[in-house]
Amino acid sequence: MQDLFTALALILVIEGTLYTLFPNGMKRLITVALDIPIVTLRWAGLVSVVVGVVLVWLLRG
Repeated sequence: MQDLFTALALILVIEGTLYTLFPNGMKRLITVALDIPIVTLRWAGLVSVVVGVVLVWLLRG
């Protein structure tokens, strides 16, 4: 359970860093994401999940 909370904390650190260093870029990214079709966003999310699971599996064995 500690690993899960550590991973969530790292997500917050990375996302917060992006918003702090590149606020205009993040706003642009959000507006671009609004124009992307839902199906494309779902596929991108699925690919991210699969890549993440494979990486965790390889790293943590």
